[in-house]
Amino acid sequence: MSVKNILIAVKTYPTLSKEYDELVCTAGFLEDGSWIRIYPIPYRKLDYTKRYKKWHWVSIDIVKNTKDFRKESFRPANIDGELTIGRFIDTKNNWAERKKIALKHIYTNMEELITEAKDSNIGTSLAVLKPKEVLDFVWEECSERDWDKKKLNEILARQAQLSLFEEENETRKIFKIVKKLPFEFSYIFTTDDGIQRKLMIEDWEVGMLYWNCLKKCQGNEEIACKKVKEKYFDEFVKARDLYFFLGTTIRYHSIGKNPFIIIGTFSPMKEIANNSCFHKLYTISYKYYLSHCLYH
Repeated sequence: MSVKNILIAVKTYPTLSKEYDELVCTAGFLEDGSWIRIYPIPYRKLDYTKRYKKWHWVSIDIVKNTKDFRKESFRPANIDGELTIGRFIDTKNNWAERKKIALKHIYTNMEELITEAKDSNIGTSLAVLKPKEVLDFVWEECSERDWDKKKLNEILARQAQLSLFEEENETRKIFKIVKKLPFEFSYIFTTDDGIQRKLMIEDWEVGMLYWNCLKKCQGNEEIACKKVKEKYFDEFVKARDLYFFLGTTIRYHSIGKNPFIIIGTFSPMKEIANNSCFHKLYTISYKYYLSHCLYH
């Protein structure tokens, strides 16, 4: 067992779990800039004092996840054990402190990264990728718009059973499972290998943004998806210096033609020499856009 300091950089959209009801895959950086994946963590069931945000340093006792062959995969030594939340790394000086950790190791060639992933001596399953050109941001309706009913009913039945054994004033509220996203969002891009690719995004933030936009758009799914694109393409691609946080799926790591998906984005402002006035004005405009157009 070993207590590690980890800078949280990724929280994926929740998925159903037979054992923990709902799980979030968390990944981040060690102090030397190397990646680490922590799974499972039933994030939304944590006590509020133990809920970390992205870009928080956390200290947690971890061991290698023996159910996951990927080299970066670890799990809490005790699922109910101590998790200490440390300092939050903000975006001052155009994300300077975040960049020192997150951008230590950058890939620019997707084919090279895939080759590393499939090499049993290397086995890279988490990486930062700088796309050469981002061509589009698209969405497709999922074939299944709702969670599997059998799995969902099993979770709800187990929760109801557990509540029978608790004192009346401590009865656990039935945990409200997060809605399944009805759309898959993807980037279309190229890297130094010259190949055009489409990769799906499974970031927590793209899911939450969609639900917020849907509410603001009074349930109009098409407009909500376009609002998501406004941020992830019009904003991130055209005005920011965009990087992808990539991770393989355990199911396709060894057999998939491209086993990676986008598990997060990193988007500091583009560095514009001698144009601090523009930078200040743009930052104010962007904050106004987020607070008034997307999140209200």
